[in-house]
Amino acid sequence: MSSLSLAVRDSSTMLRRNLLHARRYPSLTLNLLLTPIMLLLLFVYVFGDVMSAGIGGADRSAYIAYLVPGLLLMTIGSTTIGTAVSVSNDMTEGIIARFRTMAIHRGSVIIGHVIGSVLQAVVSVVLVGAVGVAIGFRSTDATALEWLAAFGLLVLFALALTWIAVGMGMVSPSAEAASNNALPLIFLPLISSAFVPVDAMPGWFQPIAEYQPFTPAIETLRGLLLGSEIGNNGWLAVAWCLGLAVLGYFWSKAVFNRDSK
Repeated sequence: MSSLSLAVRDSSTMLRRNLLHARRYPSLTLNLLLTPIMLLLLFVYVFGDVMSAGIGGADRSAYIAYLVPGLLLMTIGSTTIGTAVSVSNDMTEGIIARFRTMAIHRGSVIIGHVIGSVLQAVVSVVLVGAVGVAIGFRSTDATALEWLAAFGLLVLFALALTWIAVGMGMVSPSAEAASNNALPLIFLPLISSAFVPVDAMPGWFQPIAEYQPFTPAIETLRGLLLGSEIGNNGWLAVAWCLGLAVLGYFWSKAVFNRDSK
């Protein structure tokens, strides 16, 4: 069997392993999924009318349209915390040491985690999007090409954050530490343009919200789904995703190879 065939076979096996873990122990995924859903319901039904007036809308439907794209990306950040915890468990409970004694492709364990996490993130985004549609979100101005681009952005963003989460999980001494280390993946959307426009923030705070990965990705997704201007945000979002993915990949690879010595 060629090295490529071996890598594909072993990575598929590790992917099935991770998906089975997610199915048998769904509590972590469900708890992380509840965070964006609860924020969506809270901001729509408690603050919706006030926030809608603040962005120039006539009723809360304007704020629903503004809010949902940001919550979809926050869902990805929330879901990947589970990846960090899962990777940390594998690294600290001895299963990795056993895998290294077996005739399997070295990188298949990491690849299985990455692909499994991306699939879980996509499913979580679909569920949160369904809740958004149920409470009034509509994307009537988006073309089929814009929907395809929006889906591609979500998958690319999930891939980037997953690689970062894998690195965080590998350097964490325990599952609790991995969960704490990955908290910025939930915290950063809270200080982005997910809930209010950057222009509405205090001047000293605007650079913090603007120069981070979530804001350009949110503005790009918002533009694709609602037909608003994207400007340079599209290129910035792709650059952030590629940069984070490359950083997470080499970080994870370096830690994994170091620990195998």
